Amino acid sequence: MANVYLALLHHPVFNKRKDVVTTCITGFDLHDIARSAATYGLKRYYVVNPLPAQRAFAGRIIDFWSDEHSLEFNWTRAEAFKLISIKADLDEVLADIEKSEGKKPKLVGTSAKEKGAVKFSDLAKEIKRAKGPYLILLGTGWGLTDEVFERFDLVLEPIKGKSDLPAVQAGYNHLSVRSANAIILDRLLGR
Repeated sequence: MANVYLALLHHPVFNKRKDVVTTCITGFDLHDIARSAATYGLKRYYVVNPLPAQRAFAGRIIDFWSDEHSLEFNWTRAEAFKLISIKADLDEVLADIEKSEGKKPKLVGTSAKEKGAVKFSDLAKEIKRAKGPYLILLGTGWGLTDEVFERFDLVLEPIKGKSDLPAVQAGYNHLSVRSANAIILDRLLGR
């Protein structure tokens, strides 16, 4: 089975007006996604943000949950936080994985929009048979920019809810990145 990595990109992403922006790192994204990463056996969880103050903020949270007192209080969180690596951009992530694996990972894009054609079941089978690494990329804000999508080797189909919802809910597809991450990892790596 191939090693699987995950990256949460805070830049370049869109805001709701389609401006390219940098979003803020949240403590929830650090905690929840790291715990999912540990549960599903990911090799590393990268948090990607070009702003030094944001990377420092994330570093403080990681340091807090990694100190001796916190380890004693909640060792499982500290264990999950060991998987987090903070990087300034996607190229740093790719270089880190290539250094560790000896080759570049296959880039797997995600989107709530109909941009992808690869079925979860097909990619799950491919990962189980493959030798090389995979990097799943998640975006924050209102999604990853076109320049990021151009780098993907493949894009997963979007997560879809119930098809028989009332008209007021029909077409609603805006999960939090934490929820989407958990669903994606379960569909690709769950039992």
